[in-house]
Amino acid sequence: MTNTKQEKYDRAYLRMALEWAKLSHCKRKQVGALIVKNRMIISDGYNGTPSGFENCCEDENEKTHWYVLHAEANAILKTASSTHDCSGATVYLTMSPCQDCSKLVHQAGIKRLVFLNKYKDTSGIDFLKEAGVEVVEFDKNNL
Repeated sequence: MTNTKQEKYDRAYLRMALEWAKLSHCKRKQVGALIVKNRMIISDGYNGTPSGFENCCEDENEKTHWYVLHAEANAILKTASSTHDCSGATVYLTMSPCQDCSKLVHQAGIKRLVFLNKYKDTSGIDFLKEAGVEVVEFDKNNL
């Protein structure tokens, strides 16, 4: 696929991830994720509480509960209950991954990560680059 064509798909999937983020019940940050393999969306996710928990991500002091799952973790975990696997896939994120999620991305076999906004701690991105994952940052204003 040509670079221009790839960028066109990247922008489209990032716009979809932004829409998916709106499904999150979190007040502080709404994050969306899509996992794409062979130009097919194989999984999706957004940040939120685990199944069976109240859909409230923050406590009375607006601090995020420790058990809230990040968007990419939810998307990766969703593939575990499907017939798909993430080997060689691309993950599209509205925010770059934290350290823990970057380990999940790498271990799941995802080979490319495309994101919009940088998380305050960029060590997850550094880890993925060191692990050989292609990391692409897009400007939200350029979608």
